[in-house]
Amino acid sequence: MNELEIRPARVADLELLTQAFGQGYFFAERFAGQQECRGVLFTAWKRGCPRGDVYLRLEPAEEPEIRLRLPGVPFLTHLEVLAGHRNRGIGTKLIRAGERYLRDLGHRRVGLAVELTNLDAARLYRRLGYSAWGFGPVVCYDLPDGDRAVRLAQRCDVLVKRIRG
Repeated sequence: MNELEIRPARVADLELLTQAFGQGYFFAERFAGQQECRGVLFTAWKRGCPRGDVYLRLEPAEEPEIRLRLPGVPFLTHLEVLAGHRNRGIGTKLIRAGERYLRDLGHRRVGLAVELTNLDAARLYRRLGYSAWGFGPVVCYDLPDGDRAVRLAQRCDVLVKRIRG
């Protein structure tokens, strides 16, 4: 298992993911969403160790502006790669896995939100073909990096990509 493996999370993964990233509440909540078909928690593994994750949200967005202007468009959220493993294509592979999954389901678009100050992530998303949605920044909500059920409000740019069927 020397190659990077991208796959949906399994129940047995939760302890290793929490050890590597912290965020016990986040992983438990996102895995529950996966079990209830509200999303998919894609994970990246190398040599049996987690390297990154991204959640593909299939249910309607929490943010009213996004629900109004992008009804039915799934969103990639909370992309993260462990420090020391960044800039090696792991984030790109996680995003591509989410896009392939959506394409197989027949979706034509995917969205994501990036915090205004996260310039490195914005650069990655634009390089992968995501572009501004045209309606300005939105206050988005995400689970923090801790183990609490508190949502953090962040001003974000919303980006959208057309995926081919």
